[in-house]
Amino acid sequence: MESNVSDKTRTWLGIVSIPIIIYTLIPILWILSLSLKSTATLADGSFIPKEISWDNYRLILTGDAQGLFLPALANSVVVCLVATFISVVLAMFAAYAIARLEFPGKKLILTTALAVSIFPVISLVTPLYNLWRAIHLFDTQVGLIIPYLSLTLPLAIWTLAAFFKQIPWEMEQAAQVDGATSWQAFRKVIVPLASPGVFTTAIITFFTAWNDFVFAISLTSEHARTVPAALAFFTGASQFTQPTGAIAAAAVLVTIPVVILFRLFPGRLVSGPPSVSCKGAAHSW
Repeated sequence: MESNVSDKTRTWLGIVSIPIIIYTLIPILWILSLSLKSTATLADGSFIPKEISWDNYRLILTGDAQGLFLPALANSVVVCLVATFISVVLAMFAAYAIARLEFPGKKLILTTALAVSIFPVISLVTPLYNLWRAIHLFDTQVGLIIPYLSLTLPLAIWTLAAFFKQIPWEMEQAAQVDGATSWQAFRKVIVPLASPGVFTTAIITFFTAWNDFVFAISLTSEHARTVPAALAFFTGASQFTQPTGAIAAAAVLVTIPVVILFRLFPGRLVSGPPSVSCKGAAHSW
């Protein structure tokens, strides 16, 4: 698809984006700088460390803080991946039905999904806390996955529904004419066409779960605590020392999965629907 944006407009957009990018990168670079400073130089006010120190990383990976950070990191990975997988799979079927079928209340479902996705989660903490304690889900990974679905599933449905609406349904009809069942047409035609949207939705929902603090701090105590909640329990060398360097090092490490996801799937995020031909493909169903 050719863009209607002129070269002059692109140039001005690029110029305007430069200060925005710099403004966004400054806090990230500052956190990286703090993580590479020793305790004695944390408050020196220098943006670039005069001497690089790996003490903060050793502290959280092999030192006294590893018992708090490493289990929390493992919990974050497991809980967020499972919540993302369940949300995207369920949202694909729900979004397909919303985009493909006409039934009463379809707009109400989308509106409800949007309302739930922006609903203040703090209002759910107290009843969930009491319920989870009663049914023994408090401080468990399942006890976090279920609330995370309430955050990620509405967002995934809303996002995927928009992608599915852009898919030409003639492709599905052509596949069915060639002998494919509705399930085969969905799995081999619709899903590949919507793969950029599926990957985009998966990354958005993963980040939503990965960054959650309210549920993680309220519904766990030790065994299922994730990284955002674990950072609140970091302590310094003494009661008068702030664990600034250790928290900065942990923040840098938990950003790595975000970078990895964008490096693994850059083409999926920016590319359009792949070309799928159903002509003469009846034998492949």
